[in-house]
Amino acid sequence: MPREKIDLPHHVEYLSILDKDGNVDTDLEPDIPDDLLQKLHRFMLLGRRFDERMLRLQRQGRIGTFAPIKGQEASQIGPAATLREDDWMVPAFRESGAMIWRGQSLEGILLLYGGYNQAGEIPEGINNLPVAVPVGTQILHAAGLAYGMKYRGDDRVAMTFFGDGATSEGDFHEGLNFAGVFQTPTIFVCQNNQWAISVPRTHQTHSETLAQKALAYGLPGIQVDGNDILATYTAAREAVERARSGDGPTLIECVTYRRSVHTTADDPTRYRTEEEVEEWEARDPITRFQTYLVDKGLLSDEKLEQIEGEIDQEIRDAVEKAEKRMEELADEAMVMFDHMYAEMPPYLQEQRAELEQELAAKEASNG
Repeated sequence: MPREKIDLPHHVEYLSILDKDGNVDTDLEPDIPDDLLQKLHRFMLLGRRFDERMLRLQRQGRIGTFAPIKGQEASQIGPAATLREDDWMVPAFRESGAMIWRGQSLEGILLLYGGYNQAGEIPEGINNLPVAVPVGTQILHAAGLAYGMKYRGDDRVAMTFFGDGATSEGDFHEGLNFAGVFQTPTIFVCQNNQWAISVPRTHQTHSETLAQKALAYGLPGIQVDGNDILATYTAAREAVERARSGDGPTLIECVTYRRSVHTTADDPTRYRTEEEVEEWEARDPITRFQTYLVDKGLLSDEKLEQIEGEIDQEIRDAVEKAEKRMEELADEAMVMFDHMYAEMPPYLQEQRAELEQELAAKEASNG
């Protein structure tokens, strides 16, 4: 028998609409209303400024460790903007921009990274799962959510985010295989930021792209310029429409870069060069989008100054509210035992009783 080339149902494309200088390919330019373009810009800028403020707060000891998003705003806000309110968004641990877009308050995020268990509660009407710190586990949750919605006959979708490092985890492959087999309405968004803590993308896989991993599971996969908000929005919108119409899942690889630390417990100067960081600074997702908006007459220096002022005040107010709430919650440590089990297991009952005794003794000594 002769050798024959197998005709696969999908192939991998690369999509870029704005170049690094903010010039647009008019043949690919999506039809996005002006008000949505301006909203996308504001939330990208809010995500950046909030990220910078949280880093200062962490260095001052006012919140705990967190994972900054600087440089990755377009990779998460673009896709999140394509979802309906009743869709589900399933984050990893570096999606504060997408969480804010989806209705999470700045105050709530500060409480979360301040270590307050109450911040894990998702406000009523917001279909976001909580932050998932274990690498890749949320991918399975998104596939399961989507399967449940398909089973019920809903036209809703689930979108999950993860990094390039998660593609080396078994959960990634199990999630994509499950979604492919059952054709679940799941959008898998990989923020390929080039570094899984200190392990570079080149040591994660020998594959030319991460998007091509979708082909093994019968899914369409696309690689996009993750610093191009028009490209990430366009690719995600196509994937959401495909999932909503019953045509199954998609893997989107957003090629971006983590400009800051992996988490605030990390020192990236130990494993990457300043020249590499500077190279990616030239591809900044916000400045190139701002160039595009200026060219369209949707942004000016005066308008940008106004937006910056509004964002600064919004963040100041959120910090003030969060720190006031932290003071109020300081005496509510016992809540950490609530809402985890329908029936609390014996070992947690023992820990709860021990903590109650310690807190009572502390209060007595202070009194």
